[in-house]
Amino acid sequence: MRPSRGSEAEVEERRQAVLRLVARDGEIRIAALAERMRVSLMTMHRDLDNLHQRQLLRKGRGVATAFPDVTMESALRFREHAHADVKAAFAEALVAEVGPGDTVLIDCGSTLFPLARRLATVDGLRVITNSLRVTALLAGSPVEVTVLGDRYYEDFESCAGPQARRQLQDLRADLAFVTATSVREGRLFHPVRAYAESKHAYLRAADRAVLVVDHSKFGRTATHPYGDAGGYDLMVTDAATPEAEVRAVRDLGVEVRTVDPGT
Repeated sequence: MRPSRGSEAEVEERRQAVLRLVARDGEIRIAALAERMRVSLMTMHRDLDNLHQRQLLRKGRGVATAFPDVTMESALRFREHAHADVKAAFAEALVAEVGPGDTVLIDCGSTLFPLARRLATVDGLRVITNSLRVTALLAGSPVEVTVLGDRYYEDFESCAGPQARRQLQDLRADLAFVTATSVREGRLFHPVRAYAESKHAYLRAADRAVLVVDHSKFGRTATHPYGDAGGYDLMVTDAATPEAEVRAVRDLGVEVRTVDPGT
């Protein structure tokens, strides 16, 4: 077996892989997971204890069991820890787009949480968001926050629906930062219809729109398509995104910037 020690990011990546296996199979014996991940049984128990405490799966006697209502695409408490280095690099690149006194629209994707923390230092900023997590990250800062209210979705810790879209009709942002769950050949998808419909409202409410997507979201689809990336002024992604996917977005007339978390 390989040594189980590693950086916090490496440990979290392993736990993501464990969660994917359990979500796929529904139930797996802990000994089989340890063998599959090439770690000791003690290390696997620690990983599963962590995932159980985060309510991402159930750890029973000798087995790990998936929650039926938690998916890899929608469980925010899982996604928040994925690709942390990429999200930090995004924050560095995106904060440069924001100026003092701007009004900024931020959607609920966990990709934007590090950016929200950085925005707390920008003078005179106003933020519009449907995300309760973004709101919490900005609490105690000088930033003026407007929260879009509608039906609350626990897996996303945010609100979406027709009421939130109507609110946006009366608001105006200088800049919108929007994420995507799935992108394939420039087309955009989301597993929940209410969020797919909200993305269009974000674009209409902002003078400039930035799509922020890491490499793991490309080449995939979800239940509800909602057009393509052509409505955005800029897409920011990372160096691991397939070139064919980047080219498909550029062909829609969108500027693409690539960040490298390693630099």
